[in-house]
Amino acid sequence: MDTKSIEIWHNTRCGTSRNVLQRVIDAGFSPVVREYLVDKPTREELTDLLKKLQLKPSDLIRKKEALYQEKIKGNDWSEARLLTAMVKNPVLIERPILIQQKRAVIGRSEESILEILSIK
Repeated sequence: MDTKSIEIWHNTRCGTSRNVLQRVIDAGFSPVVREYLVDKPTREELTDLLKKLQLKPSDLIRKKEALYQEKIKGNDWSEARLLTAMVKNPVLIERPILIQQKRAVIGRSEESILEILSIK
């Protein structure tokens, strides 16, 4: 990816994800859009993403997701088991995620979006 290229892990049904995608386009980027619920990430891709985000699986999991609430919350799952759960059920992955070269952010805050777009 060149410096003007950005990838977004996107959920078309999520308003926040749609808004962030439009924000990226409006900032002059031509994003590579990955609908991660359809084009599911591998364990290796998620591991690489976590390194770029500088997060653990427990930091990337959607805690408001019904599957999390029903099956995971309150249980003492290891980070490896949480990673496996996200690989098998990508709906558990927080969204949207913006990736540019060796950097990545979860695009849920204005600050993180500006950080990855380098316009702050």
